[in-house]
Amino acid sequence: MEDWQNGGFGLYIHWPFCQAKCPYCDFNSHVAATIDQSAWERAYLSEIERVSRETSGRVLNTVFFGGGTPSLMDPELVNAILSKVRDCWTLANDIEITLEANPTSVEAGRFHGYRDAGVNRVSMGIQSLHDEDLKRLGRLHSVSEARKAFDIARNTFDRVSFDLIYARQGQTPEAWRAELREALSMAVDHLSLYQLTIEQGTAFGDRYDRGLLRGLPSDDSAADMYFVTQEECEKAGMPAYEVSNHAQNGSESRHNLIYWRYGDYAGIGPGAHGRLTLAGQKYAIDTPLAPSQWLKFVDQNDHGENPREAVSGYDQAIEYLMMGLRITEGIEIARISTLLDQDFPIENKYLIEDEFIKIENGRLSVTQKGRPVLNAIIRDLIPDL
Repeated sequence: MEDWQNGGFGLYIHWPFCQAKCPYCDFNSHVAATIDQSAWERAYLSEIERVSRETSGRVLNTVFFGGGTPSLMDPELVNAILSKVRDCWTLANDIEITLEANPTSVEAGRFHGYRDAGVNRVSMGIQSLHDEDLKRLGRLHSVSEARKAFDIARNTFDRVSFDLIYARQGQTPEAWRAELREALSMAVDHLSLYQLTIEQGTAFGDRYDRGLLRGLPSDDSAADMYFVTQEECEKAGMPAYEVSNHAQNGSESRHNLIYWRYGDYAGIGPGAHGRLTLAGQKYAIDTPLAPSQWLKFVDQNDHGENPREAVSGYDQAIEYLMMGLRITEGIEIARISTLLDQDFPIENKYLIEDEFIKIENGRLSVTQKGRPVLNAIIRDLIPDL
């Protein structure tokens, strides 16, 4: 068995367009006055055919339409993509097909079209249940619109997730607790709860550098909000299975688990990333960021990728460690040792003695105590490699 089979095989489709650029967002998203969806269809279908030839014989476990705002895609385009996917791969019996949506682009007819095309899970970017904060975050929808969109989604799909951002300007732990309880009362089976981070190259990053982003919670207050998140989600039966993701048992995002379990995934679209094992060698794959450049690549080069890079066994071990420790199940010590071609050393005994990590049944995982300092734990473990 090749290593990637421990995690499965997924397909990521990147739709790069949004109605507006959110000030906190550092994803590859663009605003365009007009979009020739037929041109995008030709490019997507061409790339799906090409990648399927390289991965012939595999069972496809998941498809994820990310962005950008994929709910701006015509349902006919989504249908064409999924029809081609069905032609090109054998699909898992329980295949998960997720589409990201923003409340401003949700219509009942559009969602019915996605469902009929084969989408069976939706992830909605609600971000806040307070109108004032939605405006601060640059969101175009209101709380009322978000609730209506969410009702459409849960009446159309069995599996619905939505995102919220906490540690926002002026937010207190108790205010977050009240908002989170409201969100949990709405939730179907999954929530993604992200702490606001200020990224360089974003509008928020620029404001922060100029001292204009006022009212951000202190580090201690943000930490308190993290602990509130764990407490309230546990009580509601939606514990964390990953640093920022919470779900009922069995409702975890299978596509994201492919990333965190270090499986293989093909990335198609501008700015998409992939990891594919071909002829026994794992490759890191990325694509041009600019939508027009990606379309030109596909049209002129018969592929939409930048030059591939082979990933060494050591680097695979590092990536597996960094991804796998994000999830509560952790990593298999035997697997990382195989990637390293030597025993995986754990010389920082204090991490175990102080109960930041634990080893059980051949797996290394981060404890609840360790999760708030996950990045520091990973930094301490990597030098041992």
